[in-house]
Amino acid sequence: MREYVLVFLVAAAVTYLLTVVAREIALRTGAVAQVRDRDVHAEPIPYLGGLAMLGGLVAAYVVAQQLPFLSTSGPFVFRDAGIVLIAGALICAVGVLDDLFELDALTKLGGQVLAAGFLIVFGIQYVFFPTPDGTQFALDASQGALLTGFIVVATVNAVNFVDGLDGLAAGVVGIGAVAFFVFCYQLTRFNDASRATTSALLSVALAGVCAGFLVHNFHPARLFMGDSGSMLIGLVLSASAVTLTGQFAGNEISQGASGSRASLLPTFLPVLLPISIMVIPLLDLVLAVVRRTRAGRSPFAPDKQHLHHRLLEIGHSQRRAVLIMWLWAGLVAFGTVLASLYTGPWMWTSLVAMVLVTVTLTFVLPRLRQPENQPDIAPLEEL
Repeated sequence: MREYVLVFLVAAAVTYLLTVVAREIALRTGAVAQVRDRDVHAEPIPYLGGLAMLGGLVAAYVVAQQLPFLSTSGPFVFRDAGIVLIAGALICAVGVLDDLFELDALTKLGGQVLAAGFLIVFGIQYVFFPTPDGTQFALDASQGALLTGFIVVATVNAVNFVDGLDGLAAGVVGIGAVAFFVFCYQLTRFNDASRATTSALLSVALAGVCAGFLVHNFHPARLFMGDSGSMLIGLVLSASAVTLTGQFAGNEISQGASGSRASLLPTFLPVLLPISIMVIPLLDLVLAVVRRTRAGRSPFAPDKQHLHHRLLEIGHSQRRAVLIMWLWAGLVAFGTVLASLYTGPWMWTSLVAMVLVTVTLTFVLPRLRQPENQPDIAPLEEL
């Protein structure tokens, strides 16, 4: 665990320092987010935060190779992690071009498919679905490739879609990465397996990168991650989950605490985790399509009625709206992990308590804090 903590700190520190460099590059190259009608920032903000995040991931990877325990974990851990980082660099480069020149949607999708294809060609893909009875439902090469490509591309676009407020995407993905690291580490502990896995290494490094970037990206943001960052962290998050099925036997993934099969969730968590991160943006997307279609507008017409805009309207400040959406992301991610690994009344009590706290803070807190005869929307500076 100490080595994983060090990997987290290295990723966070390097990302934090490189963010200053990335900001200067963005200003010199004109990669700046101009203010649009649907945006909530009031002045142009530089892009290219993805360059700093990629640097943090690479630094964490290099340091991990020198650590006493992780360096002796076997060839597959670092081989697979290296392939994911190369694919991440590829999709980050596509994002940089988009931040600079605003690529069309089809070209950007082609870059995402290319990066996902790189993972698949080098063996980073879903191998099987384990079943509760300890057997494995094997996927053939084409099935694994299609499922992997869909999950990776969908997660990349989901993270890109949710990147609408300062610190929102980095926080949501960071929370998901921490939750998945907990799952991977506890899974190895429960099954008396090696603590060194590609999924654990990538997820803890990704969590560190998000933490380091958030210092500069939380409201008021001094730098945006841009498509270079959102696509990068989306790919690394989904790829870290994909690598789990290639390095664990089916009966190991199916077992929870004390070797018990807590539920069907451990079986499908490598697929559920990336999808769970998509819950918020997918809900937002569906509501947007319905809303615009009912109004007789194009489903792709921009507006200011996304979920984060609604949180601002009911009385949350911009910072508090981000924190609320982090809470929902944490509820989904950690709730899934909790239900996957444990059973019993205390598990259900914990889940119910998490739901009650999240719902209360979302809908009750604005009414308690809203003074009489004041406008419904709290100022952005208020926390």
